[in-house]
Amino acid sequence: MVFSSLLFLFRFLPAVLFLYYAVPGRFRNGVLFIGSLLFYGWGEPVYISLLLFSTLVDFIHGKWIGRLLAQGRRDRAKWLVASSAAINLGLLGFFKYAGFFAGAVNRLTGLGIPELSVALPVGISFYTFQTMSYTIDVYRGQAKVQDDIVAFGAYVSMFPQLIAGPIVRYSTIAEELKERRESLWEFETGVRIFLVGLAKKVLLANPMGELWTEIQGVPEADRAVLMAWLGIFAFGMQIYFDFSGYSDMAVGLGRMFGFHFPENFRHPYASRSVTEFWRRWHISLGTWFREYVYIPLGGNRRGKRRQAVNIMAVWLLTGLWHGADWNFLLWGGYFGVLLLAEKLVLSRVLKRLPGALRLAYTLAAVFFGWVLFAHEDLGEGISYLRQLLGLGGLAAVNGRSVYLTVTSLPLGALAVIGASPAGARIGEKLGLLERQPDGDGSFQGEPGSERSGAACLGGDGVSQGEPGPERSGAACLGGDGSSRQTGGIAAVTRPVCFGGLFLLCVAYLVNAGYNPFLYFRF
Repeated sequence: MVFSSLLFLFRFLPAVLFLYYAVPGRFRNGVLFIGSLLFYGWGEPVYISLLLFSTLVDFIHGKWIGRLLAQGRRDRAKWLVASSAAINLGLLGFFKYAGFFAGAVNRLTGLGIPELSVALPVGISFYTFQTMSYTIDVYRGQAKVQDDIVAFGAYVSMFPQLIAGPIVRYSTIAEELKERRESLWEFETGVRIFLVGLAKKVLLANPMGELWTEIQGVPEADRAVLMAWLGIFAFGMQIYFDFSGYSDMAVGLGRMFGFHFPENFRHPYASRSVTEFWRRWHISLGTWFREYVYIPLGGNRRGKRRQAVNIMAVWLLTGLWHGADWNFLLWGGYFGVLLLAEKLVLSRVLKRLPGALRLAYTLAAVFFGWVLFAHEDLGEGISYLRQLLGLGGLAAVNGRSVYLTVTSLPLGALAVIGASPAGARIGEKLGLLERQPDGDGSFQGEPGSERSGAACLGGDGVSQGEPGPERSGAACLGGDGSSRQTGGIAAVTRPVCFGGLFLLCVAYLVNAGYNPFLYFRF
């Protein structure tokens, strides 16, 4: 079951919301836990046991760690943290990476190690990282031990962010698991955020995905350089609107149930450097790697050479997190090298360039990276890069490429507006979104200054491998997170616009057969 399905929108979600608000507060974690297991089991009934096992393992480990810390036995508690990590990473490694590494060893050595082919449990990369964050944070004293197995189970399995993120650290919602304040204002804000995410997925990501699929189906000899660029533009927009759409839907659903999840995307395609791009893209994953990998490895505290090694290690792991294949490893290494180049040399050059050139450089670097991400076959990926550069013997333009480009212009224009701060400003003018000033008086998400990307993500201006601290979606979407209407126009435009968005999404889902789920690798 996925959020962008009629089954979820008209059956599952209304039923869970009704039961959730029908029971007294002390039973609501239980409703959420059971509802989340039903949601997960709809498509993965076999792997509910794995999810429950991971939940139980870290619940018990957390209690043991807390008990040992209370007794002053910190060294023994550290072994339990290692035990928790070993079990979680062992499960992730077996299901996600065993076949990949066995195949790699076989190709390098000629050995005949059996290459396991097992179905990857959906969401295992997300909930494994979440449960690990719990035991580590308890050990560090950053989170209290959770004594209620139902509350902890609700945290691990919470359906709004179980299968596509964001990665929610336990300490982020620990207090809300114990006591949260649901309100009509919070619920209405959640509905709005959810509908924005649904529209991103259904009205932008899906059509962009169809365009990318169509271009992939064109024989290479019949393509043109223009068509190759149109294709990778479509893929880059599809993955952005799909991933950020799911994250928005998760944040919105969390609000409906009284939780404040961290914002995961912040107009990344408005970035003026690759470093800034990764401050704005999949923020929760960058935060996780910073807190639990980069800093423990030494961060930037042991000299530039060690920092370079740490950043490359984080980025190779980031690539593998996205998928167990060589193209993802190469993709991670590609961005690791770019970030190191910016840190050592390019940042000084970029500062002297006009903003438009910096934006062009960033988008070119990112979209070249998407070619690696999109092609599991490295030969096909290299061939596509040659097509983009006009080295594949293709014509610059042909009739079909012009036709596809012209017919895609309205969709492309909507995508560009939706991916830029301009889209948010249009929403503000219509009274649909609240505009919140940063501490320096600028406004969040505007690319006019170097701080724009970091304003919501942490003012230290560091990259993935070292992004700033988490901020909840509320911090960026409107002050205290409420949806209080600030003007009379909002009272009219909000219901009309969001009602229209919902009807358009439903109409698309009823009539269209293309509604892919991209997170089977996670």
